[in-house]
Amino acid sequence: MRETYRNDSSADLREPCRTLPSRPADARRTVRRVVHERCAACAYTCDAGALEDALLVTSELTTNAILHGGGITDFDVDVDGVDVSVSVSDRSDELPVAAAPADDYGRSRLGGRGWPIVCRLARDVTVADLPRGGKRITAVVPLR
Repeated sequence: MRETYRNDSSADLREPCRTLPSRPADARRTVRRVVHERCAACAYTCDAGALEDALLVTSELTTNAILHGGGITDFDVDVDGVDVSVSVSDRSDELPVAAAPADDYGRSRLGGRGWPIVCRLARDVTVADLPRGGKRITAVVPLR
């Protein structure tokens, strides 16, 4: 089961497309719905903790695209077997980085912890350059 969300300028007519999520909450809602539909169709129970991991990864990827990547340009959710794959594209060519929790003077920093969370919770994470600029980050989170 796959759902694709694209802005109008990058729409591929071969796949059904929907409006891009404008907020992380919209993206989480989509992932939750797609996972629940897939689990119901396959007659197995998805682990609630694993789904929460997938939702947290979704939040981090979409938030980073909005805050650091110039906005979300593509969003895909794909449930394959017992894994959910979440892909988020943005306009930035900059690779994600983990920031130290404190600056050189020992003061706590806000932010900078999302990328390590994604890398820890996902079984597989890929970052790909896009032909017209920007990047696509795909995280695969096991549902069991």
